[in-house]
Amino acid sequence: MPAKVGTREEWQAARDELAKLEAEHAELGRKVTETRRELPWVPVQKEYVFDTEDGKKSLAELFEGRSQLLAYNIMYGPDYEIGACPGCTSLGDEFDGPRVHLAHQDVTLICFSRAPIDRLTTYKKRMGWKFPYVSTYGTDFPFDFGLALTPEQARQIPQVVEMLENPPEFLQNWSKEVGVKLEDGLREAPSYIAFARENGTTYHTYTVTAPDPFVAPFASFLLARTPKGGPAELNIRRKDEYLEAPR
Repeated sequence: MPAKVGTREEWQAARDELAKLEAEHAELGRKVTETRRELPWVPVQKEYVFDTEDGKKSLAELFEGRSQLLAYNIMYGPDYEIGACPGCTSLGDEFDGPRVHLAHQDVTLICFSRAPIDRLTTYKKRMGWKFPYVSTYGTDFPFDFGLALTPEQARQIPQVVEMLENPPEFLQNWSKEVGVKLEDGLREAPSYIAFARENGTTYHTYTVTAPDPFVAPFASFLLARTPKGGPAELNIRRKDEYLEAPR
């Protein structure tokens, strides 16, 4: 049943009130963006070398000659036996389209994961992705920048301990979908991380980690604009694992 049935005039009046809230939300979003860009830039002092499909590369080389680097850290740890997190995978499905537009705005978009590069390359081919997929396996990088936790760090976070001691059903199912023990799976942090290059120096400028709404499958953004939305917990699958083709 519809939530409410009304006349066109009633709909328009309610829509006008909603427009005021949406305008306030947009203005707050602009302020958040301004504040984000006012964060101090922190020079990256340590040298990092990553495994890529084109061989070893430094952090500076990942910029591909541009001055800004935006990366998404996909939850795919070295202990995951089946594949990356389905939610992160869904988000990864959205990256190839914007890459050309970001490149023309001086931004390189890539993804990180902590699984070895051969597994990332295989998974990338399976998903049909084109973006650069970089392995942080064997480096301090994910731990230095909060993209992953050591076992000791995980045990010191009350939220993680609570989820491990009393795992909700969706997390138990998730661990089966990626093929990992929950205590190992939850040590990966789905995150966006940004860097800048100026005068030969690389700076860390921003990180945001789930459960921030920014770190969510793009489908959730679209579902928020539909009349019924979706379930409280999205039943996200890898795109080749849905039982039925969309009608």
